Amino acid sequence: MPETSYDAFTRGRRRFAQGDPIGAARVLEPVAEAEPNNRTVLELLGRAYFHSAQLRKAEATFRTLVELDPCDSWACIALARTLERQSRTSEASRYRRLHAAMSGGSLD
Repeated sequence: MPETSYDAFTRGRRRFAQGDPIGAARVLEPVAEAEPNNRTVLELLGRAYFHSAQLRKAEATFRTLVELDPCDSWACIALARTLERQSRTSEASRYRRLHAAMSGGSLD
């Protein structure tokens, strides 16, 4: 029986939890391609990219999350932190401010 998207997601989540973000990203990439609007998959894939220092891929994934739901404060702060990690603080400040507005004023 072929692996379902849910099975692959579960396997990717397990790899991420075991400290293997690169392995998690490899498992999750085809799931994200098959389900490009699945925010749960995209969030974990973005985290896997971020934790494995694949910052351009993390940025693209978090931008997709923000496009899918502009009111997702978590996606805004994740994108801000990814941009900051690339020394793009002026660009990150927009997303940090959006997060602060949505979360009650905290810039973290």
